Amino acid sequence: MLKVALVDDHKLFRKSLAALIGTFEGVEVVYESDSGNDFLLHLKENKNVDIALLDIQMPEMDGYTLCGKVLKVHDSIKVLMISQLSSKETIRHVMQSGAHGFVTKNSEPEQLELAIRNLDTSGFYLGPELGSVLKDLMLYQQGGNEFQPDKDFLSDREKEVIQLICKGKSSAEIAEELFIHQRTVETHRQRMITKVGAKNFIGVIVFALKHNLLDVEDLS
Repeated sequence: MLKVALVDDHKLFRKSLAALIGTFEGVEVVYESDSGNDFLLHLKENKNVDIALLDIQMPEMDGYTLCGKVLKVHDSIKVLMISQLSSKETIRHVMQSGAHGFVTKNSEPEQLELAIRNLDTSGFYLGPELGSVLKDLMLYQQGGNEFQPDKDFLSDREKEVIQLICKGKSSAEIAEELFIHQRTVETHRQRMITKVGAKNFIGVIVFALKHNLLDVEDLS
């Protein structure tokens, strides 16, 4: 059972979202709150959350700040940011926060379910407009030490793994398709995150596109 936490200061929206997520097969809401600080206290004593849905605009602590604190306490949690905003500035902040995905509050229920399942299987979710969102991320991504990697910076196998992850394949499915062990897929994933200096796998994708190691068309 996939365990989800909700943090949003609008009670009616939060309760409605919890009810909706409760209809998703194999998914249950195990925690909900209007307070980021309360959620952090919960995580210090409970490791029962797989995915956290965080509202961006909250009075006590915004979702960006909360995301960073959550990942420090429990770095295996996948964070999905939710907001009424969908501007380039919002996307840039989502990227910098280390979040694994982003959906707007006017998304269809099916899109939310897809986002939750993709976070579980692929480790990230960027929505249906993948190409345009990634271009926004490339435009705004900031890096400390800029360098131009050569075309072999990512191996052919690593590029294959990126492409399959972007197609929504789980590690088990990728392993089966590439005739390798599932643990090898996870090793490739973590090695690429370390290699490019990213916070999560979204950063790997942005890096590959930004430096022309892959094309957007390769990821669809």
